[in-house]
Amino acid sequence: MTNGHIMLTLTLAAGMTFAGPVQAQDPERGAEHFRLNCATCHGIDGTGHGPMAGVLVIKPADLTRLSAANGGAFPTGRVVRRIDGRDPLVSHGSPMPIFGQYFQGRDVAIKAPDGQPILTSEPIADLVAYLETIQKN
Repeated sequence: MTNGHIMLTLTLAAGMTFAGPVQAQDPERGAEHFRLNCATCHGIDGTGHGPMAGVLVIKPADLTRLSAANGGAFPTGRVVRRIDGRDPLVSHGSPMPIFGQYFQGRDVAIKAPDGQPILTSEPIADLVAYLETIQKN
């Protein structure tokens, strides 16, 4: 191996180490995150009828129909980007999520349905796992 090949191998190995392994998600913790941070707008059942829904410029999404609206596949990447602010939604005067600071840190990788890893925070990974459990056809 040349020095260039060794450096490339070490760089790739370091990148995989820092990205971290794919972590198991905890839907029970996600349910608690949802109850504390999301239900006010999306409703305790996730259908978009929370107590604050009436004052929002854009009606909160029915989070129980995400898979149905996506051909039966849960849109993991889109959900992560919406929650973490990479795909902002201004519905109440500031980008969603208004709890963005809370969801930062503790990075983990989760798998999208196509097998691609998505780097996000542990609370968001748990929240996504919970949202997958409440999907309706």
